[in-house]
Amino acid sequence: MSTARAHLEVLPRSIQLVLWLGLLALLAFPWIGSDFHAQMVSRMMILAIFAMSLDLLQGVTGLVSLGHAAYFGLAGYLLAFMTPPGEPVSLWWTLPVAVLGAGLAAAVIGFFVVRTQGIYFIMVTMAFAQMVFYLFFDNKVLGGSDGIYINFKPDAVLFDLENKQVFYYFTLACLVGVYLFLRRLLWSPLGRALNGIRINEHRMRAMGYSTFGYKLTAFTVAGALAGLAGYLWGAQTGYVNPELMGFHMSAHAIMMVILGGMGNFAGAMVGAFCFEYLLHLFKDLPTVGGFQMGKHWQLWMGSFIVLVVIWAPRGVLGLIQRFGGDRDA
Repeated sequence: MSTARAHLEVLPRSIQLVLWLGLLALLAFPWIGSDFHAQMVSRMMILAIFAMSLDLLQGVTGLVSLGHAAYFGLAGYLLAFMTPPGEPVSLWWTLPVAVLGAGLAAAVIGFFVVRTQGIYFIMVTMAFAQMVFYLFFDNKVLGGSDGIYINFKPDAVLFDLENKQVFYYFTLACLVGVYLFLRRLLWSPLGRALNGIRINEHRMRAMGYSTFGYKLTAFTVAGALAGLAGYLWGAQTGYVNPELMGFHMSAHAIMMVILGGMGNFAGAMVGAFCFEYLLHLFKDLPTVGGFQMGKHWQLWMGSFIVLVVIWAPRGVLGLIQRFGGDRDA
């Protein structure tokens, strides 16, 4: 088995154990934790879906996007536009519309973006995202800088998403479903072609592969999955604003992927949980000698990410794999 295939497709036993223990912890958490902390964990799971969608581009295909949050925020806005002020709207048609809408936007933008490479790809994705950001930020019809409130969670008929515990388990089901879908994608011909593009796109072209089509497909699927996360975010928080589409949101997703470890989606999930935990930890740091440490949480987070890149380039999962005694750690 090649190193690339082992890295992308086969999870070491230590990481499999961590994932199973994590799943059991998530299943039990609403029964042992407070409602407040359960909502925090729901938010972490939503961001884990968002991070996995970016990992499809960054870790699998080798495309670093600084505009991925545009599709995340767009789906949240679509839910806000579809929800009337006085009553909930059906989950079963608004969720597909939001996901397909985000995917369509990604396909249109990707048609132009994936023709570029390297630093040009990074800059063009950021440029398109900023265009979308200011479209909503400067337009009062679309909510402007104040954003839009979503008064009701979507109506699922079969279960009540207004119940925080029900929403928690629905989010968990989405997280598991997205992870299984993406892991299956890695084993498919599409996933192996994307892996080949990441390793050597010129060789893939020489072998007869249309790399443009494969990259556009990855870009579209990643945008649609980011839309799923954005829809859940809007449903949970009841509020969307242009900041969801901003550069900082995309940068946070990149840091989640780097922190957990790129290329197998498990790392993106772990990175999202670690990033959000560290975010709250650093924000709650005390004031020492008149210096408000919590106010400068970006400094501590940035320093931590730098240390991870230097000492653990394969992220948190790489450390687990190393200390777990796996041979390819």
